Amino acid sequence: MALKSTIYKAELQITDLDRNYYQTHALTIARHPSETDERMMVRLVAFALNASEDLVFAKGLSSEEEPDLWRKDLTGAISLWVEVGQPDEKRVRRACGKADQVLVITYGGRVADMWWTQNTAALQRNDNLTVVNLPVEQTRALAASAVRNMQFQCTVQEGELWMIVDGESLRVAPTELLTPAN
Repeated sequence: MALKSTIYKAELQITDLDRNYYQTHALTIARHPSETDERMMVRLVAFALNASEDLVFAKGLSSEEEPDLWRKDLTGAISLWVEVGQPDEKRVRRACGKADQVLVITYGGRVADMWWTQNTAALQRNDNLTVVNLPVEQTRALAASAVRNMQFQCTVQEGELWMIVDGESLRVAPTELLTPAN
């Protein structure tokens, strides 16, 4: 018998000073049986950093054809494809062919560093790819705050994200590893 996803609810009050975006999002997050709290919270961070009315969680781990998050325009074209973790280079290459922009958010400390070292040359060939890394201490602190019903106040300023949960402030400072050459 297949295990079912666990449903989490999150309310994100987002103040993105970098993009002048101010909105509250009520999110339903399906946590795949093989997914950790840390990975689920990194998906939540990915949403907060790229929030818009048309950004949605996709099937991610459950599908080879869909990312963790994506944004589509009114014609169905994919404007943003977001992968979390250390995806296979071929998957990233296919995503770069399907979407206007692709964002890979890595985490996990040494594992993420090894993935980056092994894939740097191949990933640099994609001109619409951004790769960022989240520090392991920060993603583990976020994982510790995961509960079935969550409320966060999120502030994005100068590329950093501050999340306030239960009166505690958590900082997430992505490091850019690769950005598209314009």
